Amino acid sequence: MPDLKLELLRTLQSSRAIMLAKLDGLPEYDRRRPLTPTGTNLLGLVKHLAGLEYGYLGESFGRPAPERPTWFRDDPYDEIDMWAEPNESTDYIIGVYRQACAHSDTTVGTLTLDSPGHVAHWPEDQQTTTLGVLLIRMLTETAQHAGHADMIRELIDTPA
Repeated sequence: MPDLKLELLRTLQSSRAIMLAKLDGLPEYDRRRPLTPTGTNLLGLVKHLAGLEYGYLGESFGRPAPERPTWFRDDPYDEIDMWAEPNESTDYIIGVYRQACAHSDTTVGTLTLDSPGHVAHWPEDQQTTTLGVLLIRMLTETAQHAGHADMIRELIDTPA
């Protein structure tokens, strides 16, 4: 019988790699280029996912980010995380994402799927959850945003 936690983690790690691969071979301009009406760009998607990793698979289990990324705010709904600011380099954003993923992997490795977690910004009656639920949530978010990145990359790669 396969280990469910290991399978979920491996699938999450695969989705993370797909997300980062969407940046490969692009000049800085295209990594930052907003191609949606809201200004979302490839680096912004990576920033957003880093925040989710630190939140769902870190904070929710009493493991905050060891260093707050530049875009973190006290109010999680006030974060500037769907586009890259001029002072945030590609290396910085990717580095934060990799650190967040490693932080998450440690959380997953040390807990069981039924370990209790707490998501403060969810409705009060739904804030108590488990690692299993949040691992599925993180996997879904990463796969969804990797799909968004795939569409943005297709817009970049297809001449007008």
